[in-house]
Amino acid sequence: MRVLVVGAGGVGSAVAAIAARREFFETMVVADYDVSRASRARPDDPRFTAAAVDASDSDAVAALIAEHRITHVLNAVDPRFVMPIFTAAQAAGVDYLDMAMSLSSPHPTSPHSEVGVALGSEQFAADSAWQDAGRLALVGMGVEPGLSDVFARYAADHLFSEIDEIGIRDGANLVVTNEAGEEVFAPSFSIWTTIEECLNPPVVYEEGRGWFTTAPFSEPEVFDFPDGIGPVECVNVEHEEVLLVPRWVKAKRVTFKYGLGAEFIGVLKTLHQLGLDRTAPVNVRGVAVSPRDVVAACLPDPATLGDRMSGKTCAGTWVTGTGVDGRPREVYLYHVVDNAWTMAEYGSQAVVWQTAINPVVALELLAAGTWSGSGVLGPEAFDAVPFLDLLTAYGSPWGVREG
Repeated sequence: MRVLVVGAGGVGSAVAAIAARREFFETMVVADYDVSRASRARPDDPRFTAAAVDASDSDAVAALIAEHRITHVLNAVDPRFVMPIFTAAQAAGVDYLDMAMSLSSPHPTSPHSEVGVALGSEQFAADSAWQDAGRLALVGMGVEPGLSDVFARYAADHLFSEIDEIGIRDGANLVVTNEAGEEVFAPSFSIWTTIEECLNPPVVYEEGRGWFTTAPFSEPEVFDFPDGIGPVECVNVEHEEVLLVPRWVKAKRVTFKYGLGAEFIGVLKTLHQLGLDRTAPVNVRGVAVSPRDVVAACLPDPATLGDRMSGKTCAGTWVTGTGVDGRPREVYLYHVVDNAWTMAEYGSQAVVWQTAINPVVALELLAAGTWSGSGVLGPEAFDAVPFLDLLTAYGSPWGVREG
């Protein structure tokens, strides 16, 4: 296996650090628009190479694939670049993985009730072409989406005879402080992506109705997260799992709720009111700039926050329905990561590390032939047990809470 990782930010750097401890691949090329950043992300291991690439240029990505005889492309940049990289991998005839899917567009007249262009629609439109080529595009293979989808498949196969609801629930007690030890506002993941998923109309799936949308931050609930994180208010957010899970797992309802917190929601609403969430360039003293890019530039790089961050993050899948014994059942399958541990072990902050470990596990399963397939497939399309076993073998166990 010869892997091209496009993007050497927090997640791409963590991918390289995690993969360096494994033996399943021959070569891993870490590529970024900033080749110096790619060089910093490259471990001191002869299997790794740094390269420069413009992720928005499909031809450039395809040329890099050919130059290094790549077999698998892992997209580790934000969703704006999904389609150029996806298209490059398809044209080059190699397998593809990502952690976020092609962007959505709200319904033009009923954005808070009807789905417009859904997340991943552009990629699923190419499914037959990928099948005809005998190549695999494994989409949404991060932590959320990704591990959360694996949990959904595991629950359906091993814990339930009938599922009422699959609800992805994400929460944390992470705190970032400044040099004076004061708590500050500093998102632990790409603010560009966070704005996209939090301010777009959330999608909900219901059996018999299909997919529909609601207003941002709708249906607040308090969810009690494990391992000392505790209760966090969660709200509906647009996310890929709701579009992925029902394709392979039968459930009466699928939702995604994120524990954002009142301060974060307030900041996002303010950005929207001021138009600072927009991606279309505006003219500033003769220079065209994207307001959202300005916001991202003004905030610290999430990859650099680890030394000033404390606490844990939890990704998980809450499932209700009828157990295999015919009795009502409710479980929460979860994965908790402590920032102190990821920093000590890998030098990566918890959120990016938790995202990065999952595509590395998936690549190892593909290399071994344990997972295989063709077409545009989500994590739910594969057996969950080998993935969860290997995740534990990587030193990052998962858990199940009843009730």
